[in-house]
Amino acid sequence: MLNNWSEYIPAVKKAFGALGKKHPKMITAYQALETAAADGDALDAKTRELISMAVAITTRCDGCIGVHAEAARRAGATEAEVAQALATAIAMNAGAAYVYSLRAMEAFDQTQK
Repeated sequence: MLNNWSEYIPAVKKAFGALGKKHPKMITAYQALETAAADGDALDAKTRELISMAVAITTRCDGCIGVHAEAARRAGATEAEVAQALATAIAMNAGAAYVYSLRAMEAFDQTQK
């Protein structure tokens, strides 16, 4: 097991709350972002959570992974849906690495002279 998520997720939520108490304006602003992102009916909760999990992978945020995995399960996501969302994140990371490799080659080429 890579992580004990049943312990980690509550610990993240507790720490998040503790920081929020120390900086209430920050937590209010963060919650407003969450509320704004959920506003409207173009995407259902399950789709938003699957996107959130994929983004959490690309940003390498363990807390985000755990919290959104839990929320995706509550929203009715299946293992197959989660796996496909994560496969999309893997593909996007590979694409980003390819594009940044082009930038690195360009930098290398331009520094030769």
